[in-house]
Amino acid sequence: MTQSRDSSAPLQTGMDRRDFLTGAAALGVAGATVGPLAGPAEAQTPRRGGHLILGLNAGSTSDSLDPARHVASYMSNLGPQFSDALTVVDESAKVKPALAVSWDPKPGAKEWVIKLRRGVTFHNGKEMTAADVVYSINHHRGADSKSVIRSLVAQFTEVKATDKYEVTIALNSGNADLPFVLAEQRMPVAPDASNFTDGMGTGAFILESFEPGVRARVKKNPNDWRSDRGWVDTVESLAIPNATARLAALQSGAVHLIDRIDPKGVAALEANPKLQVFNTTGSAHCCFAMWIDTAPFDNLDLRLALKYAIDRPAILRTVLRGSGKIGNDHPIAGFHPYFASDIPQRGYDPDKAKFHYQKSGHSGPLSLAIADVTFAGAVDMAQLFQATALRAGINIDVNRVPNDGYWSNVWLKRPFVGTYWAGRTTADLLFSAAYASNATWNESHWKRPKFDELLIQARAELDDAKRRRMYQDMQLMLHEEGGSIIPAFYNYIVAGDARLAGYVPNPVLDMAGFRAAEKVWFAS
Repeated sequence: MTQSRDSSAPLQTGMDRRDFLTGAAALGVAGATVGPLAGPAEAQTPRRGGHLILGLNAGSTSDSLDPARHVASYMSNLGPQFSDALTVVDESAKVKPALAVSWDPKPGAKEWVIKLRRGVTFHNGKEMTAADVVYSINHHRGADSKSVIRSLVAQFTEVKATDKYEVTIALNSGNADLPFVLAEQRMPVAPDASNFTDGMGTGAFILESFEPGVRARVKKNPNDWRSDRGWVDTVESLAIPNATARLAALQSGAVHLIDRIDPKGVAALEANPKLQVFNTTGSAHCCFAMWIDTAPFDNLDLRLALKYAIDRPAILRTVLRGSGKIGNDHPIAGFHPYFASDIPQRGYDPDKAKFHYQKSGHSGPLSLAIADVTFAGAVDMAQLFQATALRAGINIDVNRVPNDGYWSNVWLKRPFVGTYWAGRTTADLLFSAAYASNATWNESHWKRPKFDELLIQARAELDDAKRRRMYQDMQLMLHEEGGSIIPAFYNYIVAGDARLAGYVPNPVLDMAGFRAAEKVWFAS
């Protein structure tokens, strides 16, 4: 089926980091701005109308509309239906304008001037201005903020309105990747003084109802500032945590598009002429995270024993069915420009695992918490890990826990858990989210001053070779000492009704960059 996008809308060209470095050489010359885009000719004209039903993973009764609390994929898909951030990252991993039309760094990239799009209105009719942007960013910065991205915006020392349609952001150090930070879907713009729990935004759809852990419904925004999105009249997002249940819902016609397909089901989907499958190489990865400051995982030999005790090729072959790539205990995907290809691949070695395990002095079972909702094939993978570790004399007790509440009650609450990371557009964003000492989602309790120092230095480093070396050194540190066992990187596997058109796979973020609802339409 041909996939296309309306090129008649007033979108603008994107900018990746290399484009930025070229346009703002040495961070002391003219800043980067964006101009008009002439898109390719349409292969198919989008059709308006219809009711789209999504079947989504990881919905929970503890979900909130407040973007500061968005963790799992259900809310990551729902939030962008009714809200927009300042920038957006496209399927080529380039940052493009959204509510911001330009971003201009001062020398050193410690201060940025953001020009806002004019004439944008919230769903309540209020015009978006700089005051709204300042308020929305500061929602994550306050001393009492519980935002999941508070550590990410900790680099912001001041956010102020310098004109009705201009915001200036000051940083504690240079950051050439700031435009990517502004695309964070957990940092959308909401009206000044709003409470962030009413779903008020500028998105393609208006929120009508929200039942946490069950469903949400939105309707087309008649005053959308973009004309190239939001083709359907209404969208219903159903929370279906179980992968088998999502698959059955699609096959029965109860839903039109589902995420997080278990690789075991791909062949059957591809053989069904009424369905279509998007199997895209991605940067998402599964992980078994250990608290390295808590016994027994504070022992490096125990961590090494577990890393040698997992059979990665077997996982790729049997659990992922080839839909992914082998991991090497650091979070940077092989196609990333800063991937450390010189780190030897850690293999399954029961003898080395037994050596390090005996050296650690530990005995007795290790409890690993896991749920179906964690990632596709999570329980199967944990049980395979259990079996291969046992050959080295390591007893892993697979503790299968309920899906509902996994991300709020288990993850970050127990010392050895299964986890899943969607991709990030830059190495800095991924390291800052999961491995910086102050990271809200530092699931392995990784805290190394040298790592933090390299992280800050790399943000402002313009020499690409030097920056690459810094990121590679950070990957090596995690590979050798970290508490994250990363056996594999996942393909993003999405399946839908064959009548749907307009879906554009995104290698960084699942479900067309979490914006499938605004992109697709019913071709027939």
